[in-house]
Amino acid sequence: MTGFIFDCDGVLVDSEPLSVAELGRTLREAGAGITDAQVFARMIGRPVAEIVAIVAAEEGADATSLLPAYRARLRDRFTAELRPVPGIAEALDRMPPGPRAVASSSTPPRLEHTLRLTGLWDRFAPHVYSATEVARGKPAPDLFLLAANRLGLPPADCIVIEDSPAGVEAARAAGMRVVALLAGSHAAAAGLAQAMQALRPDAVVADAADLPDTLARLAAAG
Repeated sequence: MTGFIFDCDGVLVDSEPLSVAELGRTLREAGAGITDAQVFARMIGRPVAEIVAIVAAEEGADATSLLPAYRARLRDRFTAELRPVPGIAEALDRMPPGPRAVASSSTPPRLEHTLRLTGLWDRFAPHVYSATEVARGKPAPDLFLLAANRLGLPPADCIVIEDSPAGVEAARAAGMRVVALLAGSHAAAAGLAQAMQALRPDAVVADAADLPDTLARLAAAG
């Protein structure tokens, strides 16, 4: 049996442009000289607290005190603007058989909020896991190993669906196969196609409509 472990932001929900816009604004309010493009290029797929710590160490601009306001603004934008990644709901309807989970750098409240807003929560619950549940977030393998354990599967029997370099690295470190899904509206702006070339995932999928067949092929290959 093959299990399928999905990242959330940028794979299931088309949240990355909203998240990056609000996080970039917050970091600049703290005094950082960082552009949204730089947030995309360097930090996508990592927990917000880690991003804030990196920027504070590099620039001396600590946005920690501004995070409650950031989260409130982002929640409002999600409620008004968030949509599923184009084609992902239909792709989930055509998935090969096997248990599935979500493993995301987002917090549990944000995960439930965004997955419910987009109608995807019931497709995965209760197997929705956050980096807050492990010692190390992506690119460390801890979160994917937790998800595999909760699904009752060895890592080698799991396929990860990711959009970020950090996530692909985490899947590799966990001993799992990984598909890079670049169907989110952020993929071009973040330069993800170029970034994935160096990481060599097992497959790169630009259109969610092609995801079920790709996963079926990888699952059959064992």
